[in-house]
Amino acid sequence: MKKKTNPGLKIITLNRKASFNYFFEDLIEAGIVLRGSEIKSIRKGKVNISDSYAIEKNGEIVLINSHIASYKEASYSNHKPLDERKLLLKKKEINKLIGRTQRDGFTLVPTKMYFKKGKAKIEIAVAKGKKHYDKRQVKKDREWNRYKARYVRKTS
Repeated sequence: MKKKTNPGLKIITLNRKASFNYFFEDLIEAGIVLRGSEIKSIRKGKVNISDSYAIEKNGEIVLINSHIASYKEASYSNHKPLDERKLLLKKKEINKLIGRTQRDGFTLVPTKMYFKKGKAKIEIAVAKGKKHYDKRQVKKDREWNRYKARYVRKTS
């Protein structure tokens, strides 16, 4: 069966490491406050969110450690690649996220960045960190599924 895709969605980058290191509870879509040179660089695909996370700062949610490469043609109005970037969320969502991170011990991890109707969006996961034995189990399951698929291919 063919997987349905959203025609207005163009994925820029994925954070594959996040699904291995965390259990996801909720997924939230947020906009990002960007400068002109940042959005140009994002359109070229020069983004890395694998080591980034989001925190609360002055009642706002801020994306930390996301690397957007500097845009060569921007000259004097260029941005810093590892700048903090404010996420655009409603006040009710911000309060809910702040409560979950402080009270329940969750963390906010970006899972993917994409364009939706021409606007850059980021998907934030409310996540709980996996223990070492959880990660080992994921590796075992993945290897077992590969082995089964290989066996089925050879027998048929």
